[in-house]
Amino acid sequence: MAALSNIARPYAQAIFELARQQDDLAGWGDRLELLAAIGANTDVISLVNNPHVSSDQLEELILGVAQDRLNQESTNLVRLLVSNGRVNALPEIANTYTARRAESESVIEAEMITATEIDRKQREQFADALQSKLGRKVKLDFEVDEELIGGAVIRAGDWVVDGSVRAQLEQLVGALRA
Repeated sequence: MAALSNIARPYAQAIFELARQQDDLAGWGDRLELLAAIGANTDVISLVNNPHVSSDQLEELILGVAQDRLNQESTNLVRLLVSNGRVNALPEIANTYTARRAESESVIEAEMITATEIDRKQREQFADALQSKLGRKVKLDFEVDEELIGGAVIRAGDWVVDGSVRAQLEQLVGALRA
């Protein structure tokens, strides 16, 4: 079976082009995020793989869970994916769409992991500094990992800065063993 990324790519590209034509990149992002969550649900996955569940039943279930949060085109997308047996690709379609959207908007997603919670002002300062460093808009997510002991780790695409105390201690141990 083809990799999900290969299956998802043409769907995500077509959705992206439609969203751009409709000037609704954010709306499509929200709808795809909802559909990805539905498609990733373990109960839905088991129904997708159940030969006793018809396509009509699966379609009805997904649309019922989504309720009125879908527009006509995204409802048609659900129908298309169900009929093509591609419901399992929904999370990857959403991820691929999000990456394509971020690229088109010159936005890079980054994460900053700190040992302790940092306040809103510090978050803004880090986001501004990172934006200046990378020369792109930055969507910076924050996470706390107490195992870092202190400092922070920043990841943006392939770029990683590990300024954690844990990393410094590991470097020190490595230097002592050399």
